Amino acid sequence: MSRHWVIERLKQWGDQEAILWGQGSVNYRWLREEVDRWLERLAQEGVSAGQGVVLEGDYSPRVCGLLLALMENRNIIVPLTAAAATQRDRFLEIGQAQVSFRFGRDDDWTMERFPVQVSHPLLTALRREGTPGLILFSSGSTGEPKAALHRFDRLLEKFETPRQCLRTLSFLLLDHIGGINTLFYTLTNGGTVISIEARSPETVCRAIEQYRIELLPTSPTFLNLLLISGEQQRHDLSSLRLVTYGTEPMPAATLNRLNAAFPGVRFQQTYGLSELGILRSKSKDSDSLWVKIGGAGIETKVVDNVLWIRSRYSMLGYLNAPSPFDAEGWFNTHDVVEVDGEYLRILGRETDLINVGGEKVYPTEIESILLQMDNVRDVVVRGEANPILGRVVAARFSLFEPEDLDSLKKRVRQHCREKLSRWKTPAKIEIAEGPETTERFKKDRSAA
Repeated sequence: MSRHWVIERLKQWGDQEAILWGQGSVNYRWLREEVDRWLERLAQEGVSAGQGVVLEGDYSPRVCGLLLALMENRNIIVPLTAAAATQRDRFLEIGQAQVSFRFGRDDDWTMERFPVQVSHPLLTALRREGTPGLILFSSGSTGEPKAALHRFDRLLEKFETPRQCLRTLSFLLLDHIGGINTLFYTLTNGGTVISIEARSPETVCRAIEQYRIELLPTSPTFLNLLLISGEQQRHDLSSLRLVTYGTEPMPAATLNRLNAAFPGVRFQQTYGLSELGILRSKSKDSDSLWVKIGGAGIETKVVDNVLWIRSRYSMLGYLNAPSPFDAEGWFNTHDVVEVDGEYLRILGRETDLINVGGEKVYPTEIESILLQMDNVRDVVVRGEANPILGRVVAARFSLFEPEDLDSLKKRVRQHCREKLSRWKTPAKIEIAEGPETTERFKKDRSAA
């Protein structure tokens, strides 16, 4: 039986460093042998093609070896991380998984079986096809997380074309479409995956310096935290060549500060969704929020300022929700955009848009202005119900130094007077007492 092309690709890299984890590393030869060891173990345990397998862990050598083996074994893979612990039982139920492998900090593992009868039509159809599957859960910020089922082979097709070989930090988690994208981009191009236990500014900067990391894939919220921390000034980050950012809109003020702080680094906006995978993208410039997205197998259109996408790499469907595709296969991203020729500027989700007396307000635009103020560490903007206007702009500030709320309100209004229209100026101002970010390093607008 011929091997999967991804497994065959690993042969090319031989003794090159594949994964750096903890205090050691493994090369591609070891990784390929680990895949074979896992395939043998799966056969011994009776884990057959088409079975749903939960993989719980981070980017350790064994976890990556098992992920590749499950793909080769044509299983339907459900990656989970510690962040999903409170919803684990529900995820197992939705995914109709029959086996789980749970990994600890020392890369040790335990196996568990579940007496589940697979009944979902999408799962049974994929099993009949005999191809590997991947189930990814959304963040669930507006209800129960949705389970997106993918043909794994289809998602991996775009990696067949060789691209840059880079030493890459595994920042986005394994249960995130961005994390899967980062892992397979790196391994199929002979790069090195650097895994770290914590994802704090200090830990990330220390890893970049110590392991000479070239690519950092992350979120705008984390990059703002990094600037605030000042860790970039305490570490040698000269190896860094490329920073990719996605998962949420980038405030213009933050991008300007990043380009000033990292003059030798290219910043590239990415775009993807659990339902569609990560699309190829090209920023107009390192300091530009305009981005071109698409590539082979991808079509885009804008309807009433909202981005729609039709993709060869789209999911088969949700396991716990109706299909979101229209009759022609188009997917409404619910992202509001501006258009300039081939380029788009993503303003935010329709659900985040604030309608103030008929005027549209985008939180990221307001945040970008407010971040220019003195003593502002971060700010989260959202809409709040108002009996007269329907909605008004509310802003919750994280400050560097303690400040009286009345004083802050006065400064905000003075700052906004010449920079924002009256209806865009925050009507409600609060000072945050705790973190304003989610576990995936995105702004938590629900807690603003």
